[in-house]
Amino acid sequence: MTMNIQPSVLLNTDLPLPLFIRGKVRDTYELGSRLLIVASDRISAFDVILPCGIPNKGRVLNQLSAFWFQKTAELVPNHLLEVVDDAHCLGSYLTVKNRFAYPPYLNGRSMVVKKARRLPVECVVRGYLSGSAWEEYREYGTVSGIPLSKGLKESEELPQPIFTPTTKAEGEHDVPLSIDEVKKLVGESLTEEIKEKSLTIYRYAREYAITKGFIIADTKLEFGLDGSRLILIDELLTPDSSRFWDINLYKVGQPQDSFDKQPVRDWLTKSGWNKEPPAPVLPPEVIEQTSQRYQQAYERLTGRKLESVCPMY
Repeated sequence: MTMNIQPSVLLNTDLPLPLFIRGKVRDTYELGSRLLIVASDRISAFDVILPCGIPNKGRVLNQLSAFWFQKTAELVPNHLLEVVDDAHCLGSYLTVKNRFAYPPYLNGRSMVVKKARRLPVECVVRGYLSGSAWEEYREYGTVSGIPLSKGLKESEELPQPIFTPTTKAEGEHDVPLSIDEVKKLVGESLTEEIKEKSLTIYRYAREYAITKGFIIADTKLEFGLDGSRLILIDELLTPDSSRFWDINLYKVGQPQDSFDKQPVRDWLTKSGWNKEPPAPVLPPEVIEQTSQRYQQAYERLTGRKLESVCPMY
């Protein structure tokens, strides 16, 4: 696949709707009692938003999240109401006052969701020893303060998946939380529920992904309250929130090649950038390689071509 890429062009997703929140990748707008989440092609690295986008990244994140929300709905309820694939989908959520011309870029990269009270915890589940978990284990023999068996190797599968929550901080690095700290934030009952549901989702997704040739090394989930009911929110099991490894290339004792923005991190590290804004513009070949990784992850996991608009699963 060869793309004619202009790295200086970044998709503008501004809409004539009240802005609920703007994140590094997603823009969320008010739709009365609902929300419209638009996944842009923006990409961040080392907590800095880059000046260039990754073509189709937002569509992958949106459609892959929708795929997983549908597959896991019977395990854990979620906030998804509808994937926006044309003006008619969005029209029923708009009032006379906030109607606007339907921008083509919304197609397949946005969804209408329930409003929920977000819990201030990133629910991280790890099934393999990688990334910051490997660094901590190598130095202290623990992961998020949890003692592990001696002699484990980098990228090795853990005896059982572990729940390692962190803070949910906007514009700051997430900080590991102990279970007691989570209980102080959300209460004992909710802590046990989000832990159990996080592990349930991870185990289910890991078994499914194996059938598609992927290992899910770890993942981050977010939860909110729909009234008193706990539901999944934000994104689910995407290359931005999970480490996907090719099962045929997996080797214990070394770093693995992930289907995510690793080419971006690698290039930025080699470039000598000091990891402070502004970030440099990526070369076209890195943008293309990263875009292909996102699309391959989507197409292998779902069995669908990204070119087709994501239906309501």
